[in-house]
Amino acid sequence: MLKETLEQGQRLTDAALDRLIPLETQAPVSIHKAVRHSVFAGGKRLRPILCIEAGRMIAGSLPQGIEELGAALEMLHTYSLIHDDLPALDNDDLRRGRPTCHKVFGEAMAILAGDALQTQAYEVLSRLKCSAEERVRIIEEIARATGTVEGMIGGQVVDLEAEHTRPTPEMLEYIHRSKTAALITASLISGGLYAGAKQTEAAALRSFGMSIGLAFQIVDDILDVTQTSEQLGKTAGKDTASEKATYPALFGLEKSQQKADALVNKAFAELERFGPRAEALKELAQFLIERMN
Repeated sequence: MLKETLEQGQRLTDAALDRLIPLETQAPVSIHKAVRHSVFAGGKRLRPILCIEAGRMIAGSLPQGIEELGAALEMLHTYSLIHDDLPALDNDDLRRGRPTCHKVFGEAMAILAGDALQTQAYEVLSRLKCSAEERVRIIEEIARATGTVEGMIGGQVVDLEAEHTRPTPEMLEYIHRSKTAALITASLISGGLYAGAKQTEAAALRSFGMSIGLAFQIVDDILDVTQTSEQLGKTAGKDTASEKATYPALFGLEKSQQKADALVNKAFAELERFGPRAEALKELAQFLIERMN
């Protein structure tokens, strides 16, 4: 079931992205080549898949057009990766197994490619095939998750300021919940809202998302020190070399893995009310942890 869920989600998302993003032949060709280089570098599409499966769980079947919501989320995620890789931030040469955008197209074009993906994402969100009220709620949820107050940009800021320091556990959790878990959570909630989730259902998706989002980042921290660049598709050991705030640096590998496992168990408990309809989301959550094994 997991393999089918991942493959279907990737197909739906990639088809929507290909349809929504201008072709490389569309003027100005330089920016569209840079955008497509990063978007179609082969990512797992986890955020769109979580969005799609949350919608399926709430509606009981695949909501028509939800793949465009997933595509917008992937645009926002890819924009953040392009900017994170820039020399002024994480300064990385490898992403998803390919040279990063700025290494191929230059820093200026990489900045603009990230900007283009962010603006295109909101254009796509404004045209979602749901009610105007749902569209507004979805846009608000995603904008907050990518913003400065407990959102992706705020998490990146605190992450930068924490370099070469020994952060407290509270600061470390803030970084990871904001930088990574916020957009994962918004992916789940927006998928649920698109499918007509009630307030209590959206609240359960929020709790589930915050738990698996934090677990996902802890696993990424562990993989950074236990796997090779070839296995990761990005430069291994970057967190250690940059003296980044990570769970393994603060707690060690064993306790970090225990923390990730406990978070997944907590996430599972949030979905009990949905019964068998939640199986796909539970399998996806477990997949986040099993990347280590």
